[in-house]
Amino acid sequence: MVLLGTVVNALAIIFGALLGTIVKNIPEHVKTTIMQAIGLAVMVLGIGMGLKSDQYVIVIGSLVVGGLLGEKWRLEDRLNQLGSWLESKVGGKGDGQIAKAFVTTTLIYVVGAMAILGALDSGLRGDHSVLYTKAMLDGFSAIIFTSTLGIGVIFSAVPVLLYQGVIALFATQIDKYIAQGLMDMFIVEMTATGGLMILAIGLNLLGITKIRVANLLPSIIIVAILVTIVYYWQSILMAFSFFSAA
Repeated sequence: MVLLGTVVNALAIIFGALLGTIVKNIPEHVKTTIMQAIGLAVMVLGIGMGLKSDQYVIVIGSLVVGGLLGEKWRLEDRLNQLGSWLESKVGGKGDGQIAKAFVTTTLIYVVGAMAILGALDSGLRGDHSVLYTKAMLDGFSAIIFTSTLGIGVIFSAVPVLLYQGVIALFATQIDKYIAQGLMDMFIVEMTATGGLMILAIGLNLLGITKIRVANLLPSIIIVAILVTIVYYWQSILMAFSFFSAA
């Protein structure tokens, strides 16, 4: 079953969020310390991913163009509006906490490299091990996030299910059209670009900045476009060099 890993991942988030509601009566100062610890851990994860790039020009260009598109399309505002709508439907307090929890955890669970790599493995090879690992990590983090941010975390399971599910289904056909070298290059640069977005999330969790991370999401699409251009341009140059030498 192509979507098995994705379904398990979504269920792990839901189960973790439900467990988080049980341990929600945590003193405020403890919640603050936990959130600061999570913010630091998220920052370290983002830095590690960001350093994997082989061509930072692609990363920078993707973030700039992607950020411009995200601002034009107001993705952050739309995600917050969706979170606010969910808050109204579940009887939230109207303080925006459910929306904040939904947006924050959705970005963390979706932007990471494991989401794409795991979904690709599910579609290409029927191997769900990466998504099973991600499910455990997301499930445990959902407990912590829910205990500190609230029940809005549980709704992030839906974007995870849709996002990873689409990639997994697409991957069943991807090897017929995309060269392995191009795919490898995309994964490296996508990981670095996503890492910088995760770093921004960590900074937001610590209250250091207020970066509109959702508006950077189109950067992943721009990475794919730029990587494709660079890959085929390098291939043309190599072919030209070969024939010139001959």
